[in-house]
Amino acid sequence: MLETLYQEVLNRQQHPKEGSYTNYLFDKGLDKILKKVGEEAAEVIIGAKNAEKEEIANETADLLYHLAVMLAETGVTPADVDMVLQARQGKKSRIHDRKTITDY
Repeated sequence: MLETLYQEVLNRQQHPKEGSYTNYLFDKGLDKILKKVGEEAAEVIIGAKNAEKEEIANETADLLYHLAVMLAETGVTPADVDMVLQARQGKKSRIHDRKTITDY
């Protein structure tokens, strides 16, 4: 799914279409794209706090889309991300080596 979305974003980057929101983001540049990634991440958090399944699904879709745009803009591919995830798979977490957070 992410690869398909990424390919669609790349296609729009390489073949701009007038009125395209994706092209609007590319035209505005990385700062705008990152702002949208941050906004959508916050909306995912709010949706999860509200325990609204439909809201969570919609906001997660928005976040994944904006992440795909960010990846395309920065030249990182889903395969690059997949390699990192595969390298981490099966490794023991070092969370126990970290200090416990006591102040919130």
